[in-house]
Amino acid sequence: MKPLLRAVLILDALLLLGFGLLFLLTPWTSLYNALQLVQTQPTLVGQGFGVALIGLAWLSLHASIDGALTSTVSKVVGHVNWLTGVLMLVWLLGLHTPALTGFGQIIAVLAGVVLLVVGLGGVRLSGAVRRRDRQRLADAAAVERAERQAAKDAAKNAANRREPGHVTAGFPVYQAEPVIEPVVPVVPLTPAADPAASVASVRVDTSVDEAGLTAAERAERAELAARSASADAAAARAEARNAAADAAGAPRPPFHG
Repeated sequence: MKPLLRAVLILDALLLLGFGLLFLLTPWTSLYNALQLVQTQPTLVGQGFGVALIGLAWLSLHASIDGALTSTVSKVVGHVNWLTGVLMLVWLLGLHTPALTGFGQIIAVLAGVVLLVVGLGGVRLSGAVRRRDRQRLADAAAVERAERQAAKDAAKNAANRREPGHVTAGFPVYQAEPVIEPVVPVVPLTPAADPAASVASVRVDTSVDEAGLTAAERAERAELAARSASADAAAARAEARNAAADAAGAPRPPFHG
């Protein structure tokens, strides 16, 4: 759409340049007589109008190159062209002023029709290009907002994943708590010849706090303590038997009679 509008602007520039040169040459009487046209009076007004038209032609040519000015300049130049064409048709066909010969009137009417068609076409094309540019800008802004929102959501999700125990994607994240196991003292067993002595050598460390022990561990500790007590009792009985045997086998004093 925009390349077509650039072509219309180039056509506008050529038309405006031609009419500008024609009005700028207002003092050239023989040229106007050959074209069967009426000279503008006073000549200064015709030449000033020609300079203005040449300026519009340069602006149209510049807008056909610079994309930022294309739609705006095309709209302005289009309105100028079709309004000028309407004025020419009204004066020439409706009021028959100025009085031109047949060939001159045909040229003037054709020029008015061309200005009317080209002007309206430029206005319509400029409006379509402006609407398309606005839609493109709106789409770009929407995409930029979507990307910005997506970046914010990604950053928020990353922060949520770093936070412990935070709900992510609608499901709670459970953190496993460390389980503190009670420390059970290990008492090494020293080998002994007598099984009762080896059992008696096992002692339970009662200095360990029993608050952190389970019921099974407490029962095991009580059983070990009972075994230790029975072993101590067996060792005591064995020592008593040994002492009695030693006392029975000792030499007796001589019998005096």
